Amino acid sequence: MRDDPRLPTSPGFWRSPLRGPWLTSVLGLVLLTGITALFVTGLVSYAAYNPGLSPVNDTTPDKGVLGFYLFSWPTDPVWLYRFTQGLHVTLGVTLVPVLLAKLWSVVPKLFELPPARSLAHALERLSLLLLVGGGLFEFTTGVLNVQLDYVFPGSFYPLHFYGAWVFFAAFVAHAVLKVPVALRALRRRLGPQEATGLVPARPDPPTVSRRGALWLVGGGSLLLFVTTVGQSLGGPFRRTALLAPHGGPDPGGGPNGFQINKTAAYAGVTTADTHEDAWRLVVTGRAGRTVRLSRAQLLRLPLHSSSLPIACVEGWSTADQWWRGVRLRDLAVLAGYDGDPPDVLVESLQRHGAFRRAALRANQVADPRSLLALYVNGEELSPDHGYPARVIVPAAPGVLNTKWVTRLTFGDL
Repeated sequence: MRDDPRLPTSPGFWRSPLRGPWLTSVLGLVLLTGITALFVTGLVSYAAYNPGLSPVNDTTPDKGVLGFYLFSWPTDPVWLYRFTQGLHVTLGVTLVPVLLAKLWSVVPKLFELPPARSLAHALERLSLLLLVGGGLFEFTTGVLNVQLDYVFPGSFYPLHFYGAWVFFAAFVAHAVLKVPVALRALRRRLGPQEATGLVPARPDPPTVSRRGALWLVGGGSLLLFVTTVGQSLGGPFRRTALLAPHGGPDPGGGPNGFQINKTAAYAGVTTADTHEDAWRLVVTGRAGRTVRLSRAQLLRLPLHSSSLPIACVEGWSTADQWWRGVRLRDLAVLAGYDGDPPDVLVESLQRHGAFRRAALRANQVADPRSLLALYVNGEELSPDHGYPARVIVPAAPGVLNTKWVTRLTFGDL
């Protein structure tokens, strides 16, 4: 049965003349660089959520030692999260053709018999299972998240986080074993045994060269790059991002005419909730000190302006918008913190969806550009942009720039 050419376990089943060590090695080295960058920017993205502010921001409470690298997310430069997350999402989408081509080039190896010739061979095959399965899982969930299609079970954050560690561990083990082989393949110095399983036993006549196949894969990646990167660049390039979300529904024109993720209707925030007679900002701080402020009272406090973008985990971002409101550190003073401000818990009127509460680090509160914004681009916030008040913090992920703020609790979290 093993030699039956109708079965994938037979060497005669795989006939493409394109398969071989050189093509596999080129694709593998591209992925070595790209996936390493993806992993690093993914960890950076996770750190930006300040998951150490547990349990408020922590979407993976059982991470244990996997959170060894976490640090307080900085506020400079203001475009930091916009860059790292834009790179993560754009690179992930761009690498899809390379990943699929690499899997295609080695698929005969997955059907080799016997499945394990020794303990070492069995461990290598197990690492391949984790590598292939983990890679497909990470790329699939990542692309679905970018497209706002949450069809997978459970929350995206822990699934993607734990999956990344499993995948990258298998990836590192595989790279240690195969990078020397790949470099020899590029120099055409592989021995017959190393090439076994990649070169077809009875190849079909070629219709395209291996270099032509690489141009095809590269062209596919370039097309995905061009139709994705505009969501991070913004401006006129946003119209080229045909395969990427543009930040929710059409925001319309005018000063509030820039991208949104969740509308007030989606979040369950009504006009009655935000009416000036009903809404109050509750500020709580040292020794239970509490101040209740109407929007009119907030407007009588010193107002400041900041030019900041919004960047979302799905990869889209806005251009810089001109925000005006009360500094968070000034509200901390009202709560009894005259010196260095502490962390703050921000609560929203939002009834539906995640991140109805979010926490900010003390360094984010202390930054003079961090505002409880009341205006944007010279006009009152629209309901969809968080009227009557929203948080805006430099370099923070969009979900931490809480909209429809109703309570600020200052103190160590």
